[in-house]
Amino acid sequence: MSAESNVEFVNDLFAAFGRGDIDHFINAHAVDAVTESPVSRTSALPWAGVRRGRRELVEHFETIVAHVRPEAFQDVVFTASGDRVVAEGSNAGTVLATGERYDHDWVMVFTIQGDKVVRFRHFYDSGDIEAAMGG
Repeated sequence: MSAESNVEFVNDLFAAFGRGDIDHFINAHAVDAVTESPVSRTSALPWAGVRRGRRELVEHFETIVAHVRPEAFQDVVFTASGDRVVAEGSNAGTVLATGERYDHDWVMVFTIQGDKVVRFRHFYDSGDIEAAMGG
C-alpha cells in the first residue's frame, strides 16, 4: 500500500477504536503481530511489555481497561513513509483504583505489510499514569 493508503488504514483503526469496535482494531493486526506498549523499561504498569499475536493483544487491552479508563484521543496527526505510519496525539484518563486522572502525549508507530499491522509500538512517558496509580 502507498504511504497515503497506510495513513487512511491507520486513521480507520483510530475511528474503530473510538467507537469501541476493538474487534476491528484487533483483526487489522497480523496473526503474529508484535505489540510494544509502552516502549519503556517500566514494570510499574501491569500492561507494559511486548505482546505477540492477536490473543496477547486482546489480553493487553483487557489488562488496560481493568486498571484505567482512557478517554478519547486528541489532536492526532499522522505522518507516513513507506510501510510505517506515525501517529502523534494525546489523551487523558482515570486510574480506576485511585480515581486519579492522568494526561499525556504519546507517539504510536504502526508497521503495515499488505493490509495488516505487523508491528505496533506505543511510546509515552509512563510517569503520569504511575503517579496516578499511587506509585
